[in-house]
Amino acid sequence: MRIQFPPAGPRLSGGRRALLAAPLGLIAVIMVADLATGPDIHLGPLLVVAPALTATFGSARLTAAVGVVAVTAQIILGVLFGRTSTADHQTQTAALFLATAFLVAFRAVHERHERALDRARWVADVAQKVLLKPLPAQIGPLELASAYVAAEAEAQIGGDLYAAVRARDATRLMIGDCRGKGFTAVGDAALLLGAFRAAAHRFPPLPRLVAHLHNTVYWDSEEPADDLAAGESFVTAAVLEIPDDRPRVHVIACGHPPPLLVRGGGVVPLEIPDPYLPLGLGTPTTEADYETETFDFPDGDLLLLYTDGVIEARDAHGAFYPLAERLASWGERDPERLVRRLHEDLLAHAGGSLGDDVALIAIRRKP
Repeated sequence: MRIQFPPAGPRLSGGRRALLAAPLGLIAVIMVADLATGPDIHLGPLLVVAPALTATFGSARLTAAVGVVAVTAQIILGVLFGRTSTADHQTQTAALFLATAFLVAFRAVHERHERALDRARWVADVAQKVLLKPLPAQIGPLELASAYVAAEAEAQIGGDLYAAVRARDATRLMIGDCRGKGFTAVGDAALLLGAFRAAAHRFPPLPRLVAHLHNTVYWDSEEPADDLAAGESFVTAAVLEIPDDRPRVHVIACGHPPPLLVRGGGVVPLEIPDPYLPLGLGTPTTEADYETETFDFPDGDLLLLYTDGVIEARDAHGAFYPLAERLASWGERDPERLVRRLHEDLLAHAGGSLGDDVALIAIRRKP
């Protein structure tokens, strides 16, 4: 497969072409003003404003072109006033040329950094699509909608994760939150997602699947590594199985916030009496160490899975986001509309910036 990087270098869009009229117009205005004020007042040095303004939105090549126009305008003014041979005019022209050269060089360095950042963003976007494969709008008898928001500025991926897999006559889902942030959390998320996708479709009993996931994280954290976080990795997670032919949902929660069931005019948390330790903590386990909790999930009900970045989001006064209250007041049953509305409301509550990664999955069994 051939990998194609995003196009290198900025292109002059329609909006930027319109902006180009500003520096060219300034050159014309300065020339007219200089001619109107006569030979005793020199406005030529103001021409440096044109390439400086162009450098804020245009490429190095465009900045150089406007700089050439500005220098040409300075020379024309000198010819019209008959002062091209004076030391003052020659000094002004040389200073304008050097200032333009500096601006072009600065813009060229800036473009190089922009290209590197664009490629990094492109790689992050591809990595997110590989790591967190978009969930289908429908899987079996279920309608799904999901959202992921990384807390790190300019980041596309983080330590939260989700996945859905078809297994015989059921759908298996997982949502989780890796300890910490950065590359360690992303590596743990990739490891766990790979283990889940490889094992879930084979349809082992749910306790055996969770034991496999726990041991995968546990033994990976026990491997020798230079990272100070090695040996301390763990993942809070909820693993669910929803049969096609029975209005039930089977859940094993490992230190993860309970799913919320929107039913009628209220919200019911799927509370686990004794939630298990997060994946990777403690010692190796077997399927005998886990038991499945079963809850009713009839047609029309909506199930929301989320990470703790949702309920721990604070507003300007330090108040946590009231997730259950919001869901009850909205009464939304469409997964896509609910996720979109929840995402927008969460950002508004947190002032547009989240302190932790957020992952959401809304699930409804079609009537």
